[in-house]
Amino acid sequence: MAIKRPRIEGFAIVSREGMIAGSDSSFPEALKIPADQEFYQASLDRASAVANGRHSAEGGPKEAARRRIILTRRVQRLIPDPNNPLAVLWNPATAPFEEAWQRLGVDDGMLAVVGGTDVFGLFLNIGYDAFFLSRAEASVPRGRPVFPGVGRDKTPEDVLKMHGLVLRDTRQLDPVTNTMLEEWGPK
Repeated sequence: MAIKRPRIEGFAIVSREGMIAGSDSSFPEALKIPADQEFYQASLDRASAVANGRHSAEGGPKEAARRRIILTRRVQRLIPDPNNPLAVLWNPATAPFEEAWQRLGVDDGMLAVVGGTDVFGLFLNIGYDAFFLSRAEASVPRGRPVFPGVGRDKTPEDVLKMHGLVLRDTRQLDPVTNTMLEEWGPK
């Protein structure tokens, strides 16, 4: 029996400039907005698994209990994570996504993609079923962009549109910080 492709959803909060992290790769305090964290953690609770880069993770008390695909160039192909029995280490340059998903042992459900930049960019090509972009008014001028190419002459929205996604909904997450949540999906 073939493993079904999961629903793939991305989750990121960005600064005015489209950054997800500071220039030192740390998550800026200015982007730690409680209403966004509440939405984010509730969304991850719906996920069957999480995908993140080697230096990214979602944090929170449930992080260690989640199945995950960790993207890294430090492995040749696809191997069990020696530090986490619920995770696989995947080099997307040497193995297809379907193989990583199958190795994880999840039949279907939702894969939550949580970053960083290269991971978000890779899944633009694999295909998001939804991308939830939280927009904060905080400034992180010289940080790490949510997608490759953001910050020069492109916004996160430009990149999403270039990959065939359209804005489906916008709502305010936090009126005090004017943090907005955009939901993007395929045409």
